[in-house]
Amino acid sequence: CRDEGMIDKHPFKKMLSEVEEVDGFDSLVITLSHFNEDMTNRMVSNILCLPPRTTRSLSKIIYPKTKGSPLFLNQLIIQLCRDDLVRLSLSRRRWEWKEEKIRGAKLPDDIALFFASTIQRLPKEVQGALFTLSCFGAHSKSSIMVTLETKLDCPIIESLDKAVSEGLLNKVNDIYSFTHDWIQENSYNNTNMVALEDRCLLHFKYGISLAPHALTAQDDELLFVAASQINHGGLAAVEDVEQRIMVTNLNFSAGYRAMEMSDYESAHSFFDQGINFLPKGHWNEHY
Repeated sequence: CRDEGMIDKHPFKKMLSEVEEVDGFDSLVITLSHFNEDMTNRMVSNILCLPPRTTRSLSKIIYPKTKGSPLFLNQLIIQLCRDDLVRLSLSRRRWEWKEEKIRGAKLPDDIALFFASTIQRLPKEVQGALFTLSCFGAHSKSSIMVTLETKLDCPIIESLDKAVSEGLLNKVNDIYSFTHDWIQENSYNNTNMVALEDRCLLHFKYGISLAPHALTAQDDELLFVAASQINHGGLAAVEDVEQRIMVTNLNFSAGYRAMEMSDYESAHSFFDQGINFLPKGHWNEHY
């Protein structure tokens, strides 16, 4: 067995614990290490029947996604073949692959579960950065994370790049994306980092941090992101009446821009949220 795969609820780990409790019964556990990058490349070379120098570019992409686990490596290559990202070229009589698409490919479920269990072992700053990214959905532009890093004065980009090297994230065209929905879900529900009742406050904080830059730069996409984060935080995160009016105006701006783009569903949502943030008596004072 491998220690990295032995999460607390794993049935094999439970069985080992039960065996150890039996009197007069000795057991020997042989732990196996994962392949390094060179050994991973040799395995890919053997699977595809190609020289190691030829498969080096593919194995460099696959290695962070599998952590050198032979089982996961084999499963991933099978999945890539099914998705036509690794295919046999009859004209060249050899296997070919699409590197950029493989780099951004989602992990199979069982591999993702393995990676989800490794999140708890990461440094706290990396776990925190993963939580921040998860608040924005399955993916987000690196420019948004850079803006947050500047506004909040905390290291985010370096930690996200560390997560990329760990195989938890992909980074293609300056967009960070989770390699699987399981990993995003585990990052967002990481109670070691953020208590459930504090999530709305952080969503609100992220939106408030991004809003001024969105308005100054007249960046509509960022404006929509900022307003959505604030709305996700909700009324419970608002500090005073003045802030409620500011949030209402931001939603009005976002709704107006969405309406100009003929996105009436989003416009209605922003207008509706803005009205909800208005204080009592708004019909007379903030018509």
